[in-house]
Amino acid sequence: MSDTAPVLVTGVAGFIGFHVARRLLAAGRRVIGIDDLNAYYDPRLKQARLAQFAGLPAFAFRKLDLADRAGMAALFAEFRFPRVVHLAAQAGVRHSLTAPHAYADANLTGFLNVLEGCRRAGTGHLLYASSSSVYGANTRVPFSTADNVDHPLSLYGATKKANELMAHSYAHLFGLPATGLRFFTVYGPWGRPDMAYWLFTAAIAEGRPIRLFNHGDMRRDFTFVDDVVEAVVRLVDLPPKGIPAGGGSPGPGLQPRALARLQHRQQPARGAQDPGRADREGGRAQGGLRAPADAAGRRAGNLCGHRRPRGRDRLRAAHAARGRHRQLRVCPGTATTGVRDR
Repeated sequence: MSDTAPVLVTGVAGFIGFHVARRLLAAGRRVIGIDDLNAYYDPRLKQARLAQFAGLPAFAFRKLDLADRAGMAALFAEFRFPRVVHLAAQAGVRHSLTAPHAYADANLTGFLNVLEGCRRAGTGHLLYASSSSVYGANTRVPFSTADNVDHPLSLYGATKKANELMAHSYAHLFGLPATGLRFFTVYGPWGRPDMAYWLFTAAIAEGRPIRLFNHGDMRRDFTFVDDVVEAVVRLVDLPPKGIPAGGGSPGPGLQPRALARLQHRQQPARGAQDPGRADREGGRAQGGLRAPADAAGRRAGNLCGHRRPRGRDRLRAAHAARGRHRQLRVCPGTATTGVRDR
């Protein structure tokens, strides 16, 4: 993909979106960023993040609500983005108890508008944020993308699980290559003020008692934002791959545990990075899975035909959809932080 083609980053004034956009711009990419600048937390922080892009000709900002169907359709019609990094969402588990409709608007209606925009624009890769909250009541550790995630414990987690199912269906029906990243409690500079580490630090600085959640009986994986950004920028030009046109065996590359393994290793100094390294490691990550650029689903096993696929066709359809849509975990590894599927 040409570096002159703009990348859409949704939630660009948010914590992760800001860092991803900054990294893409530093790599010479054009970025169109959208955000509704809502008041879930202090909008002045979001404005301060956007101010870091002032004067950069490769960056353009549009204030836009994901749930604005007409506005989203017009945006995709204008730019026909070849790559979309969808990071906007109504975040927060506790907030979903008191403002459930905000989650339906942003995370369900908004995500549908993104999917429809990608479908109609012929987007070559949609990379979107899911969440570790989808694991819900799962007690098996370490978590895996092969785990059952049918028991979310929050409305937020349920909307993120719904996003994964929606993306999977669009991969199956329309051949839209999509990658979902399950983030595990991201922290770092310019972070969200509603997160525990920010609340704890503010309490210490102001001489107030620290409020413990769940009586302090809680453990959690944290992922540094730079490692999340590393995963996103490596994967944005590596869409997953479906089975070849005309069907055929799905092969070992479509086994759930082999979907991806992108291990973040010790990085050299930024000025001395190996330019071929991301390609080599990204090649291992995709596991031979690259989606067709066109709607190949209509040619492979009657995936989008008028009759419901049966028998072997149905099996091929399921494998093809799995190939065009992948789920990856983004969480701390055993010794180093990276992107792992186990």
